[in-house]
Amino acid sequence: MHAKLGTSGVYSVRLQNRPMHPLTTALVYTHYVLIDPVCVCGVGPDICGPGTKKVHVILSYKGENKLTKKDIRCKDDEFTHLYTLILRPDNTYEVKIDNKRAEGGAIEDDWDILLPKDILDPEATKPEDWDDRAKIPDPEDTKPEEWDKPEYIPDPEAKMPEDWDDEMDGEWEPPMIPNPDYKGEWTAKLIDNPDYQGEWVHPHIPNPDYEQDEFLYRYEDFGVIGFDLWQVKSGTIFDNVLICDDEEYAEKFGEETWGATKGPEKEMKDAQDEEERKKREAEAAAKAEEEVEEEEEEEEDDDDWGDDFPPEDGEEIFSMEDLEAQLGDEVGGEGEEEEAGEVEEEEAAGKDEL
Repeated sequence: MHAKLGTSGVYSVRLQNRPMHPLTTALVYTHYVLIDPVCVCGVGPDICGPGTKKVHVILSYKGENKLTKKDIRCKDDEFTHLYTLILRPDNTYEVKIDNKRAEGGAIEDDWDILLPKDILDPEATKPEDWDDRAKIPDPEDTKPEEWDKPEYIPDPEAKMPEDWDDEMDGEWEPPMIPNPDYKGEWTAKLIDNPDYQGEWVHPHIPNPDYEQDEFLYRYEDFGVIGFDLWQVKSGTIFDNVLICDDEEYAEKFGEETWGATKGPEKEMKDAQDEEERKKREAEAAAKAEEEVEEEEEEEEDDDDWGDDFPPEDGEEIFSMEDLEAQLGDEVGGEGEEEEAGEVEEEEAAGKDEL
């Protein structure tokens, strides 16, 4: 299976369909499994956030689906992985990931399929005189005479306010403060209990309802392979699903299929990552060059104002004398124009009189 799983459950399943010949050698299942009321067995990864990344291994027994009690870590990268479940005639199992052992043991121990061999003795009870106290107070330890001190005492530095009136305010009492000499409740020191008998252990007895099943590994009625998918991302690919009774053949088949593609797949991923890296570097270089050009343009704009611009803090761009001189020139120019106009009008009036 190939996928980058987020919150997902991916199981390959073997469903009841038609009877098959009883197997006396190991059953080997590679890839994933479905959780279904008629599911026979299944295996596959379950990923939900950062906390759940495990391999579900489900076995059906007497119509009930049982999930393994073992916590098997699954793969959570972007590469294709091979999942294998092996059930052996000695009622042991093995889970492989990428043709390497990930977990294994006894089916009876790692699934709650059979009733427990031993149970707590319902007739047994803890004796009333059973002493399970590891420590006891020292009977010879005594409380010091100066131990008992009040928790709070009147503030010795407090003074009655000058305006205090006993008739109006009642008798003045200083406020209470924590007593620095207060030691709390006295308890005797603890010593080893000479009569300590240890923790009482409830005895077990053989479970009268326990029934051994030497064929936990055997599934005789399946002929359909399905996939139970629950995921929020697309792109999962399944291939090379195999059911057989030969462990060596299953391992060889895995190496000839998944094993033949894992190397090129890694090379392809590395090439894609390198291409993405170069693309990011080119984009970063282009952005840096653009920022340099913008800075140069800003510097050119600043040069147009001269070396004395912008002015330093407190420095005037134009002095008051320059401003007054400029305003004076403008006012003076307007006055001369008015005087010239008046002279021209007077000369024109004199000519009219003549």
